[in-house]
Amino acid sequence: MSHKQVFDTLGRAGFVARGVVYLVIGWIALMIALEHRAVEADRTGALELIAGKTMGFAVLWFLVVGFAGMTLWRATLALRPELPGKKGVGSRLASAGKAVLYAVAAYTTARFTVTGHASGSTNQQSTDFTTDLMRHSGGRWLVGAAGLGLVIGGVFMIKRGLERRFAKELRTGSPSGATRRRVLILGTVGNVARGVIAVGAGGFLVDAAIKFDPSKARGVDGTLRALATAPLGTVILIAMAFGLAAFGAYSFCEARWRRL
Repeated sequence: MSHKQVFDTLGRAGFVARGVVYLVIGWIALMIALEHRAVEADRTGALELIAGKTMGFAVLWFLVVGFAGMTLWRATLALRPELPGKKGVGSRLASAGKAVLYAVAAYTTARFTVTGHASGSTNQQSTDFTTDLMRHSGGRWLVGAAGLGLVIGGVFMIKRGLERRFAKELRTGSPSGATRRRVLILGTVGNVARGVIAVGAGGFLVDAAIKFDPSKARGVDGTLRALATAPLGTVILIAMAFGLAAFGAYSFCEARWRRL
């Protein structure tokens, strides 16, 4: 197998791993909407749910390998400016940032698989992050800036989904016809759902900074539960559940048809 084939395989394994996690988070969100389950609707909750299923141990190790593969793929994109379409500084910095996020995901998933201990829900992580920052001079402003950054990133994801900018990352002509239309729908719905969650989580961080109250910070799970308390909250949460599942399904499509 050539270096290019190894490189592609690592990237595609990462997209499959991401798809599995988003499908499970979508399922948890749906359970919360319909049954008010207490499982966290985030990566920690997804890992715990997977661990309790038949072949869960094998799936967890696949996720570790997939996230590690995605880390290496993203890091390569950041370090090799000669790759097509990846010469811009902004694109390379984005790849570097994603490499760090996937490295954390690989590490925490591996630790959970080996020890059975999760690193905490995204709600707890957000609260701890906010508390630590606010202990320092200017930390309040940093929390607000982080929240504003999440809001801007979420708006970008929503815009990217609605304008279908993600389609340029798929191989030309693959998929085609009706299949391509379905893939584009999955990508649109999935990106919009992720954007809404990012905007919500960013808004909570900004609120925490304004009120100087770290307990106001929320992660993915807390943001989804907050949506559930809004008017027509159950309907909104069900829609978000399907949106997250759609992004999971779109991740599988990327694993097959994305240009690498």
